Amino acid sequence: MTDPVQLVSIVVSAALLATVVELVRRRQLTEEYSLIWIVCAVALLVLSLWRNVLDVTALALGVHYPPALLLLALTFFVVIVSLYFSVVVSRHRKQIERLVEEIALLDADLRSIRDSISPVTPGEVMPGTTDERPDAAEQWRLRGH
Repeated sequence: MTDPVQLVSIVVSAALLATVVELVRRRQLTEEYSLIWIVCAVALLVLSLWRNVLDVTALALGVHYPPALLLLALTFFVVIVSLYFSVVVSRHRKQIERLVEEIALLDADLRSIRDSISPVTPGEVMPGTTDERPDAAEQWRLRGH
């Protein structure tokens, strides 16, 4: 017979798993990150369904207080996830720096092409053109990034 706490934990775990699957289906969460969440949801579901898993595991590892094993596992998981996201953020920062450099080079090439076609004095706009285009940073902001 299950108690109300176990029923609530089963429902919450199943809801978390369903939410992750739905976010992946809607493409709001990439498959790369969904794996972490699916593993967490399945682990919570297993802990909810099999109530003695902590006791059995703690006994096998020689831990005297089973909830301490859960805290150790959660701490380990948080450290691993933090390390993973640090790697992802570092990779994105490098990609952004490379893109900024490429945009600067392309902008310099474009200016040199414009200058070779019809030289314009500084501060003067080429005939037939307007200089009302947003710069790269403004375009990035306008796209909602």
